[in-house]
Amino acid sequence: MSDISDPGSFTAADFRRRIAKRGSALSDPSTYAGDHRLNPSMIEELEREDLRHAAVLVPVIDTGAEARIILTQRTTSLRKHSGQIAFPGGGIDPGDASPEAAALREANEEIGLDPSLVETLARLPDYLTATGFRITPVIALVDGGFSTKINPAEVAAVFEVPLSFVMDARNHGRGSREWKGKSRHFFTMPYGEWFIWGITAGIIRTLYERLYA
Repeated sequence: MSDISDPGSFTAADFRRRIAKRGSALSDPSTYAGDHRLNPSMIEELEREDLRHAAVLVPVIDTGAEARIILTQRTTSLRKHSGQIAFPGGGIDPGDASPEAAALREANEEIGLDPSLVETLARLPDYLTATGFRITPVIALVDGGFSTKINPAEVAAVFEVPLSFVMDARNHGRGSREWKGKSRHFFTMPYGEWFIWGITAGIIRTLYERLYA
């Protein structure tokens, strides 16, 4: 594994190598990861049989130079997580063959990302949310020639963040909020005008811990 101080560490090729080297350990759920590590006492409360299964695409753009991650801002009209920064994704439907299929379908519906330009590589551990979801993050590489078409009913904006930025722990702040009378701690990753936090920052932090820490 190359030194992350080397700019070559943030190419899509290096990203692919890191994933291949980690293998099944990348999705190992046996240890807390991301912001679940900050809230271990809450895991039992979040782990319920009635959680709705969902999937998100963690799309890393293969630019040939420094890779970038695609993120969206959800519209303020959505019932849950409105206005927040998110990965493309949503609930797994009965017709979806797998979390990968669901993540690709949702990315196509939300931002017009052509599935033929996306190569799914691996999964991260499921992320449990306080709003009743079990989310499977699907890591993927996206061809640099992609284009997007926003679905305004779900997405207010789509933007890119350098992989080198989100994989640098110096850019990982922390915050907390009260939830059901308890303090819940989470990661924050402000980038320009965008405030990345909550589920999305937790998944990014897990990716960092599994590949770059």
